[in-house]
Amino acid sequence: MHDTYESPLGTRYASKQMQQLFSADTRYQTWRKLWTELARAQHELGLPITAEQVAELEAHITDIDYEAEREKEKEIRHDVMAHIYAYGLVCPNAKGIIHLGATSCYVTDNADLIIYRDGLKSIRNSILTVIANLAAFADKYKALPTLGYTHLQPAQLVTVGKRACLWIQDLVMDLAEIDDVIRAIRFLGCRGTTGTEASFLSLFNGDSEKIDEMNRRIARAFGFTELFDVCGQTYPRKLDSRILNALSSAAQSAYRFANDIRLLQHMRQVEEPFEKDQVGSSAMAYKRNPMRSERICSLARYVMADALNAPMTASVQWFERTLDDSANRRISLPEAFLAVDGILRLMANVSNGLHVNEKIIEREVREYLPFIATENLLMSAVKAGGDRQQMHEIIRRHSMDATARMKEGLPAHLLEELGNDPEFVLNHEEIAEALNPTDYIGRCPEQVDVFLGKLPSAEEIHQTEDISL
Repeated sequence: MHDTYESPLGTRYASKQMQQLFSADTRYQTWRKLWTELARAQHELGLPITAEQVAELEAHITDIDYEAEREKEKEIRHDVMAHIYAYGLVCPNAKGIIHLGATSCYVTDNADLIIYRDGLKSIRNSILTVIANLAAFADKYKALPTLGYTHLQPAQLVTVGKRACLWIQDLVMDLAEIDDVIRAIRFLGCRGTTGTEASFLSLFNGDSEKIDEMNRRIARAFGFTELFDVCGQTYPRKLDSRILNALSSAAQSAYRFANDIRLLQHMRQVEEPFEKDQVGSSAMAYKRNPMRSERICSLARYVMADALNAPMTASVQWFERTLDDSANRRISLPEAFLAVDGILRLMANVSNGLHVNEKIIEREVREYLPFIATENLLMSAVKAGGDRQQMHEIIRRHSMDATARMKEGLPAHLLEELGNDPEFVLNHEEIAEALNPTDYIGRCPEQVDVFLGKLPSAEEIHQTEDISL
């Protein structure tokens, strides 16, 4: 078991559900379902295929003899024909009509479309779970003042909940992109070697309506209402670019969230979950590393780089098809789904257990609030009869002195120095009145309420079991 390579995406990161979706069983059973539905449609539309043959195909969708398939593929070096052979072994009466009029891409491409669609729906549900977690967090802390940062330098106050809304908004944009891609997925159908459906013109004696109806029936059997209007041998590889772009977009949002948590944990303001017996470092026993957030960032970088595969493939599809897409797509698309699934599992865990150190945040606010309050102090000083330019210069001079003291590791004492300055028109009591943090958070609580009110309803937020990582 341990003497060959195993992908960490399977052994460490992705959920069992996503691994099953991209498993050999799912893929090859879907192939057999496609062959069954092709035969069923052809039978119903009058081709010489019996109901008994369709029933035999349907009865043997799951019993795949992988050893027989491997031996046949080794002999003929063609995976689809090897699976047709293995299917025929358990369906002797239907063996002669399997894959009638079709080309390999009928099963390979349509199966991919089915799996990718279902994978995107799973990713969508995972994003909704994270949004639900972060929405509860944002609502709880919508009025808790915290230091805002621009350029990672202290700026005006925001609130902890308002900042969480920035993370949620990214995910909402990802949902919209995923929904657009799901709507863009069409069924390929059974269109022949170059997409002309020439083989079916022969089978149906030139009846184009029966060809269209055959494809509509097969598509409906797999939950599709539309087919690509035109195609070569494959579905447009441009779609793969859209799929990987959507997955990359979700990874980008996850990276932004996790990177912010890593910075906040460095500041000791907000921390990811940390279990009682968790080990932070093999050497430094006191460490509480943000290892889950770091893992999110690590996997997200992989997905963003992986997304480059699809445009490179889509741009070199020669005419009706070329096979240099196959090996790349077998790796790049499944691994992107597995990685994003792993990222969102981690993100759900982290977002469901964020710990806010309110006293640390309050201390930071108190340290920088005197600087933030200087504009209000300037206005109050002018209202009290002070000269605007003179008051500005006094505040500027004391602010620079206070900053210099802070750089020496000393208390800033900005407000005390202003109150002691005989030229500054406000006294200590009047200055203290300007130091209520909630006066400096603007409309943050209101913005949070409005934003959360526009999120998907509770019925749309799919409830999932707690994820243990």
